[in-house]
Amino acid sequence: MDHKLAMLSKVPIFAGLGQHDLGEVGRLTEEVDLPAGHVLMREGASGSEFWVIIEGTVDVSRDGAMLRSMGTGDFLGEIALVDRGPRTATATAATPVRAFVLGAREFHSLLSAHPSIQTAVLEALAHRVRRLEPDAS
Repeated sequence: MDHKLAMLSKVPIFAGLGQHDLGEVGRLTEEVDLPAGHVLMREGASGSEFWVIIEGTVDVSRDGAMLRSMGTGDFLGEIALVDRGPRTATATAATPVRAFVLGAREFHSLLSAHPSIQTAVLEALAHRVRRLEPDAS
């Protein structure tokens, strides 16, 4: 398994995928290097990418308040891609970041063509809701 697929297989929403489905994700995903200070997404803007952090740190804020820092293996951007709504937070590279990026068109084609990927994304979203919303459990 190459580096890209090995890394993607550790991301929670892709961890349960078979080799074929994981290969499809890898085929549509690009690796990018971003400088510190680069804004990956802006709160309120429409979403067009899904990100997986390979290395580096990304700070996530809402209404100007820091929510958390994300690092290797963390992913972001899936909420706006799933519901096609505005971004729920701003994400900025706190350090130089290497990441995988998957565009909205590719993301939706994966969800449509591979039910196992769609299920994994939905389960990851449910997990985040449960973790962030105590009343959701």
